[in-house]
Amino acid sequence: MDTGDAASQDLSVGQVATRSGVAVSALHYYEREGLISSWRTTGNQRRFDRSVLRRVAVIRAAQRAGIPLNSIAELFAGLPADETPRKEEWQAVSALWRDDLQERIHQLQSLRDGLGGCIGCGCLSLAECGFVNPNDQLADGKGGARLLREEA
Repeated sequence: MDTGDAASQDLSVGQVATRSGVAVSALHYYEREGLISSWRTTGNQRRFDRSVLRRVAVIRAAQRAGIPLNSIAELFAGLPADETPRKEEWQAVSALWRDDLQERIHQLQSLRDGLGGCIGCGCLSLAECGFVNPNDQLADGKGGARLLREEA
């Protein structure tokens, strides 16, 4: 596919920041973390392929959904580094997130549905609260802070 002059497809870090709504410092951080990549011109100016805009959009959407950057990096590892992935490539790697996203949706719905009653119940006891600590499951003698969500 001929996209015209290759240089016209290149974006400066400022252009990427403006078009994506992401701070330049965040773009530098994403690059250090291996989520996006750039190259330098002969004048030592940083340039990005236009396809980086899609990656940045996915990073921001995933972060808003609570997905950690290391999981985003794992997703991107299955995609071509410096070009826009084809639809089939996006679908294949995004399938890896489906179960995790479904679990997050379930947890958020449980929080939404149970939190209103919890605030109004007045128990104020983590030992007895059926929402945070159903059936006093956390009474195992361990010290330290209790978690709303146990990690698997």
